[in-house]
Amino acid sequence: MSHRWLLLLCLMLPWNAMAATAKAALDRNDVHLGETVTLNLTIDGAMGASTPDLSVLDQDFQVLGTSSNSTLSVVNGRQSAQFVIGIALRPKHVGDVQIPSLTVGGSQTQPLTLHVGAPDTSTSSNTNKQVFIDVSASSNHAYVGQQLLYTVRLFFDVNLNSGSLSDPHADGVDLRKLGNDIDYQTVRSGRRYQVIERHYALTPQHAGSVAIPPVEFQGEVADSGNPNDPGNFFGPGGLFGNSSPVTADSLQLSIDVQAPPADWGNTNWLPARSLTLELQGMPSDDKVTAGQPLNLHMVVKAQGLPGDALPDPSLSTIDGATVYPDKVVTNTHDDGEWLTGDRERSFAIFPQHPGTLTIPEITLTWFDVQTGQKRVASVPSRTLTVLAASGTPATSPTTATSISASGATNAAASAPTSAAATTTSTTPWRWIALVSIALWLISMVVFGWLYARRRSGHVVVVEAKHDDSIKRLRHAFLDAARGDDRSTQARRLLAWARSERPAMRNLGQVADALASDEQRAAIDLLQRQQYADVSSEQRVDLATLFAHGFAWRRDDAAESDSPLPPLYPFKLD
Repeated sequence: MSHRWLLLLCLMLPWNAMAATAKAALDRNDVHLGETVTLNLTIDGAMGASTPDLSVLDQDFQVLGTSSNSTLSVVNGRQSAQFVIGIALRPKHVGDVQIPSLTVGGSQTQPLTLHVGAPDTSTSSNTNKQVFIDVSASSNHAYVGQQLLYTVRLFFDVNLNSGSLSDPHADGVDLRKLGNDIDYQTVRSGRRYQVIERHYALTPQHAGSVAIPPVEFQGEVADSGNPNDPGNFFGPGGLFGNSSPVTADSLQLSIDVQAPPADWGNTNWLPARSLTLELQGMPSDDKVTAGQPLNLHMVVKAQGLPGDALPDPSLSTIDGATVYPDKVVTNTHDDGEWLTGDRERSFAIFPQHPGTLTIPEITLTWFDVQTGQKRVASVPSRTLTVLAASGTPATSPTTATSISASGATNAAASAPTSAAATTTSTTPWRWIALVSIALWLISMVVFGWLYARRRSGHVVVVEAKHDDSIKRLRHAFLDAARGDDRSTQARRLLAWARSERPAMRNLGQVADALASDEQRAAIDLLQRQQYADVSSEQRVDLATLFAHGFAWRRDDAAESDSPLPPLYPFKLD
């Protein structure tokens, strides 16, 4: 009984209280002393939570304020909630400052580390300006195709009613915005500024000196308050408040771009911070089945390169197998500072016969921009065991030969005895034996004819049902052949073939049993259309090719005319 009450109590609890999990994150991990940073506490599965005890931060930070935001979404009938508490902090000293674990929403957050550098003492012509723009790049030199981090910071210490900050543009350079804007405070020359920071991925497209033109800001500044206007009707945000236009430009930024090393060779030039190559889907027991597809998935992933800069994943020719590549899938995302691109591709590999199958080594050469060295990502070769398809009749030449030899030996051994018997037998007895065998054969023929007449109705029904099944499967395939669904065509073609040849397990076996080159080529193309991207010009009219049925090889047809072995396995003289 106590267990039932406990279950009922759990069901009565709010869903968000049972599923809430909390995590902590900083909007920046590296700041200067005097700048502000925001600590975001995210509680998944909750619509609200109390602000945690922040006194543990007093030793290293000045807590400037908090804010909160909640979201509730419903996707495919499933609802999810998220509650975020933002805490504005200003470090009190230089060094690696630890933010301890905090208790919020009934859950513990993970501890974090913030690096606080010395105060920014840089001075420029922007000193004492109300609004100015600062731009920088992670490096002033790069290789062609190498991504740099281009940062734009808008500083202002006035109330802005509105504003527009342009995106950077330059010839011969690919520029992509990364992540969301970061908002914080900092001190320059003893003056406190509000800062809006944006990151861009800057990728030079050719060697030489590249110039990034200035970035522009246009906005409106709210006029300061009037001491004769105690109600602030004409001040900032007031009913009749005035504003003044304000503009700012950044400096032009130049970057020296180098060509790839002269000894790089003809391989793809891939300047990246990191690169990985993976081949997924290998069987854990290293065993596959002949005629059955082995589905592999290759992924190339690089930090510092977009997905469209990576080469298509590919497999070289595999002895004893047919490889059908799927379409390439390309993705690009970022972490707010660096692009991460990946290219993926699936492969269907059909082993052709039992034995062994070796997937060759796969290599990809790339350039490590952090160390300035050439590197090679690789997937080692792997040898698999190919098993015979289940249900496929396995013939043993050795066994057949031994049986034939045994029969010949027995025949040879019995030859003298037969000869002796022949010499000792008389002619009348031979004719009596032949007449007896003839009479027995005639009686069996008559009996079979009478039995067939009695059971003729039943036999016709069975044969009619079998013929109807074949016709139904044939028409089902021909209907599918007039459409574009390759999977349905392959499935129905195999079902039709198995109705005539039950031993067939896959379309590869069906093709091997056909005498028509056109039908075999059509099945091969159908499989490639099913597992690969084949243009419409390569398609054939399956309905016309198979309109008159399968063109089976004569040896297969002769072996399959009757499911029973012949009455006499040898020839009578």
